[in-house]
Amino acid sequence: MTMAAVPLYDDLGADYDRFVDWGSRLALELPAIEKVLGQAEARSLLDAACGTGRHAIALARRGYRVVGADLSAAMVERARQNAQAEGVEVPFFQAGLGELSRHLAGPFDAVLCLGHSLPHLLSAAEVEAALHDFASLLRPDGLLLIQNRNDERLLRQGQRFLPLSTCREGDQEWLFFRFLDLDPQRIAFHLVTFHREKGEWRYRVSSTIHRPLPREEMETALHRAGFDEISCYGSWQLEPFDPERSGDLVVVARRSE
Repeated sequence: MTMAAVPLYDDLGADYDRFVDWGSRLALELPAIEKVLGQAEARSLLDAACGTGRHAIALARRGYRVVGADLSAAMVERARQNAQAEGVEVPFFQAGLGELSRHLAGPFDAVLCLGHSLPHLLSAAEVEAALHDFASLLRPDGLLLIQNRNDERLLRQGQRFLPLSTCREGDQEWLFFRFLDLDPQRIAFHLVTFHREKGEWRYRVSSTIHRPLPREEMETALHRAGFDEISCYGSWQLEPFDPERSGDLVVVARRSE
């Protein structure tokens, strides 16, 4: 994640956990994540761009040794609060993609970079630097798991509007409206948060920029960073990736020995 993306995530704070349905998301993703980790007999994990720590905490509860890192101070603080509330020991550090090895010591059995995090890096050089950084923290033959949205499909179909998310807590209500300005080189992501408290609605708009990261560029960058055995899937069901139809790009790669 670049510094340009930090204001959006610092601004979100606790609302990040409100607009994501974590129960449903983890129920969908964890079986595939554990299947992939099992193929590498991975037990020590780094969750890069960990956000509020929900994946790291869930995996720690399943017996993995997990460390989380994120560039946003607000996300890291929220992750620590979530871990404490769950009674789980997970160390979280403030560190961005491409600079993790300056703050953390490996080797890890696996590195996870989920939630469309790599496209926050706005140049091919930044992406390659982040992948080299991941490789430096992995054991030989260690595993890298990346999950991005399939921007190729969005661009082809002109799909600008993402599903509305809602949350209620007592007499408070939140609506999260997400939409995109599509361009082959840059995708502007906008989040409009509507919050009703004491019968009054207020709203704020937060925005950031993503750089589309197609499969071919990802595979080339992974090879250059010292990864092989690269597999690309189209969802957490781990079916083959189809650039026309797949909603996600899930990439599994091994660090070369």
